[in-house]
Amino acid sequence: MTAPPPVVHANLSPAGLPPLRRITVDEYHRMIDAGILHSGEKVELLDGYLVTKMTVSPPHAFTLQAIYQLLAAIRPTGWELRAQLPITLAQSEPEPDVSVARGTRHTYATRHPGPADLGLVVEVADSSLAIDQGVKARLYGAAGIPVYWIADVVHRQVEVSTLAAGGGYGPPVVLVPGQPLPVVLGGVHLGDLAVADLFV
Repeated sequence: MTAPPPVVHANLSPAGLPPLRRITVDEYHRMIDAGILHSGEKVELLDGYLVTKMTVSPPHAFTLQAIYQLLAAIRPTGWELRAQLPITLAQSEPEPDVSVARGTRHTYATRHPGPADLGLVVEVADSSLAIDQGVKARLYGAAGIPVYWIADVVHRQVEVSTLAAGGGYGPPVVLVPGQPLPVVLGGVHLGDLAVADLFV
């Protein structure tokens, strides 16, 4: 049984190959419109590269649903809660597990949320932890998304990153069961989630 070919992640190039060509967000959209990529395709655009998305395990699904439902209970009017839907950045179109964007579902009838729309993005991590802590943290921070959570289902903890004064994210704050997880949108503290409620 032969091993599957390696997945090439952003900023990585297989040994012996010339530099890879990045595609733009516009080219990515045209590929979708032309049917080259379809809605069931498990890829996302990260830093100009098509990257295979990880499969969703039951603990991952549990945590995703827990976060979505708990945020829905305290989400104020004027913010749209989205699950595994695209956001559009300068050279990327990731699909965070949960995002919270200004507006209503009608706001995004003809476009995806961009950095100025977003108050919070959440990635649920198991096998994807290295990508979520690395490439995605860099992309979200560079885009100016105010708050980024990584819900780490393996270690049952949440890493909370917020924008630093000089741009990008500072070191994350790691929260574990028994601690509150502050929900901040648009600079307003709406309440806390219990970290223990997010994990199996």
